[in-house]
Amino acid sequence: MNKILLLLSILIFCTTTAVIAVPPNKTLTFDQSSMGTVTFSGKVHSDAGFGCKECHNKEMFPKMKQGTVAITMEKIYAGKLCGECHDGTRAFAAKKSCSRCHVR
Repeated sequence: MNKILLLLSILIFCTTTAVIAVPPNKTLTFDQSSMGTVTFSGKVHSDAGFGCKECHNKEMFPKMKQGTVAITMEKIYAGKLCGECHDGTRAFAAKKSCSRCHVR
């Protein structure tokens, strides 16, 4: 009986994890910035060779749910969140390319 409950618990956990995982082609829109709407394309990042876990970790974006982390330009310019890569070395520099993310 205990083995059946354990197996059932594992099955439910695995199924739930698969349901909440964000696919690489997911697009998120952030429209609260006075600089203009920012659209994040999971496909662009996936096509560039980045996996979900490179950003979705406890230091950057611990949950795969929009709105769980306050994203500010101050943090990005300090090399945190999106600024971890968008520093002009690994990816285009956020400080010099506002219109690549912010669209009015």
